[in-house]
Amino acid sequence: MPPSSDGASPITPVEFEILLALADQARHGYAVMQEISERSQGAVMVRPGTLYRAIDRMLQVGLLQEVKDRPGAGEDQRRRYYRLTESGRRVAMVEARRLADVVASARAKKLLPSGRV
Repeated sequence: MPPSSDGASPITPVEFEILLALADQARHGYAVMQEISERSQGAVMVRPGTLYRAIDRMLQVGLLQEVKDRPGAGEDQRRRYYRLTESGRRVAMVEARRLADVVASARAKKLLPSGRV
């Protein structure tokens, strides 16, 4: 079942990481893996098989679309680039809000310090 823009159907943590990686620009698969690793300071490592299975599912349910024009003129033409659809952006925003609420609850229960963790 595809995730809905109201958050009724949850996405997996890996799918959220992919949405985050593509939120600011189109990327090819390897660049998505690199961005996730760099953003998490190596705490989250997504393997190629996991990445491409998730991307395929996200393409099927309309969260991502393949970019037909390659961003760089000198780019390897075998690489496939992906970007968020409007639905993918809405789902990412709903999930980000949900996670922010979870963090706020954890802070209220003194499980996290105030401010940035």
